[in-house]
Amino acid sequence: MSSSEQAHTIRPRRSALYMPGSNARALEKAKGLDVDVLLLDLEDAVAPDAKEMARVQVCEAVAGGGYGHRELVIRINGMKTPWGHDDLKAAVAAKPDAVLLPKVESLADIQPVADYLAEQGAESVRIWAMLETPGAILNASEIAEAAKDPHNRLDVFIIGTNDLSKESGAKILPGRAALMPWLMTFLATARVGGADILDGVYNNFSDLEGFAEECQQGADMGLDGKTLIHPKQLPACNSAFAPSAEEVAWATKIIAEFEQPENQDKGAVQVDGKMVERLHADIGRKTVAIAEAIKRHVNA
Repeated sequence: MSSSEQAHTIRPRRSALYMPGSNARALEKAKGLDVDVLLLDLEDAVAPDAKEMARVQVCEAVAGGGYGHRELVIRINGMKTPWGHDDLKAAVAAKPDAVLLPKVESLADIQPVADYLAEQGAESVRIWAMLETPGAILNASEIAEAAKDPHNRLDVFIIGTNDLSKESGAKILPGRAALMPWLMTFLATARVGGADILDGVYNNFSDLEGFAEECQQGADMGLDGKTLIHPKQLPACNSAFAPSAEEVAWATKIIAEFEQPENQDKGAVQVDGKMVERLHADIGRKTVAIAEAIKRHVNA
């Protein structure tokens, strides 16, 4: 597949901003933000006595449109809570791009929702899953297999670092050393399942330097983007999870070299004094495709 063809199958998910469903002003303001994904929250960010009001506001906002290229995802309450089923029913009627399921630990948390979406004929609504508990770590292979099944329409995983810290007792310190084995386990889960994966939030939204460092860490790990709690975090996040001009230029050069007639059958070639393998050309095509997809969405 060429870079151009890949660009039309890739959806940029550099930045995913949580928006409290109970805040009507924030839902309206989000229409003008430079963000790839809006996570319209009915769960953690909404008090119990505001759940029903938030559900109505979010679903009316989604159904009303006006969000342009931004991917709209409704995070519903867990299906075992008093609000989960009504959240799912209302979300399906509003037709967001996806519903986000909290605290997914096994296929049993995914399949009933997938079955319901199929029964309702909601073909355009996908499923995203929060990985945020020790149970998700222990059942990572099962969750990965669930993502392979097209029926489950599982496109994206989001790491819930705050809940992971709470339930494990591991502290979130600079560098996140205590969490790193679990973060990489979840990355492997996504890659085996063919899903994208987004990093957890950075709680101190006033610390933009520390936030930028954690964004770069996530990008270096291979994550596809990061979840955010404040619009001021958007510029650093979008920058970190987008290929740089230098990376795109290098990728383009490698691709061009392997496309030369004399290199069509070679497994490795020299580019600017460096030995590169054909796999680097494949990586390069994805890099260029991501850059093209971002440009297309920004200009949409």
